[in-house]
Amino acid sequence: MPTRPDDFSRRSFLRSTATISAGALVARYAPTGLIHVEATAAMRQAAAQKDPLAARRAQMGSIPIQKTALGSGLAMLSGPGGNVVVLHGSEGKIVVDSFVQPAWPALKATLDELPGGAIKTLIDTHWHFDHTDNNGSFRQAGATIVAHENTKKRMTESHDLLGMHFDPSPASALPTETFPDRQLLRANGEELAMFYVPPAHTDGDIVVQYRNANVLHMGDVFFNGFYPFIDASTGGNINGMANGAERALKLANARTKIVPGHGPLGDRAALDRYRTMLATIRDTVQKLKGSGQTLQQVQAAKPTAQFDEAWGKGMMSPNDFVALVYNTL
Repeated sequence: MPTRPDDFSRRSFLRSTATISAGALVARYAPTGLIHVEATAAMRQAAAQKDPLAARRAQMGSIPIQKTALGSGLAMLSGPGGNVVVLHGSEGKIVVDSFVQPAWPALKATLDELPGGAIKTLIDTHWHFDHTDNNGSFRQAGATIVAHENTKKRMTESHDLLGMHFDPSPASALPTETFPDRQLLRANGEELAMFYVPPAHTDGDIVVQYRNANVLHMGDVFFNGFYPFIDASTGGNINGMANGAERALKLANARTKIVPGHGPLGDRAALDRYRTMLATIRDTVQKLKGSGQTLQQVQAAKPTAQFDEAWGKGMMSPNDFVALVYNTL
């Protein structure tokens, strides 16, 4: 049976997140004594690796790049990291996000194969390595790098996340242009409107709207088909995730193509299902937490049960996601 693009995207995402369980990140935020077994086991597994970041990069970088047309001069690339969107034409290539470092040769070859001018601009949707890892290579290729000001700030810091340690990014990999709220870029007959999303997945998330093509790139504010990871260590929280999805819905119509940070290409209906899932689970967990229940008690109540079949088979297990929701309310 031939493989459908959305099937491939789902398997690719699962492969790319298999090395380190989400339990490792939940452990960072769960109160002492409330960390469940999965988190402890994941932390031991991560600690046993000599260099978890290098292992993660190698694993993700081995995933082949798949291309999906979004319209004339616009394409989505998926596989070795967060989804990438490329606008290409005579005025050069405008790229959103950049995969992981080992994928650079394949990414550069894919970009070179697309018609149009040279690489001109890279836009970072947020600071995480699977979206910014090739910033330095884009700079060497002559690109300007645009991001929210908090993304640049986070890239100048060290972080410990998902069992991996991140040193500050070198100056050669930092964004060269930042903005606090919104920015407009015109190229190749297209208007790219960049909007800051108040703390959601991180505190530096942006959504990129291609106004003429009717396309949205939401970065990791939108995980299509999976419970999302929320990086509380750099300001992420469940209210921001739900509010970000709600705001994006106002930019979309029935014909809008919506690119998630991870997962297959979506549309307004898919984003609305995601927003409903986030808001419903948040409200349920908030009510239980407000009544004085502990994290373990809330997890035992299974507040995600009605959504687990559709959303619970990715990086975040239902219990892991409940822990992130609970601890970011």
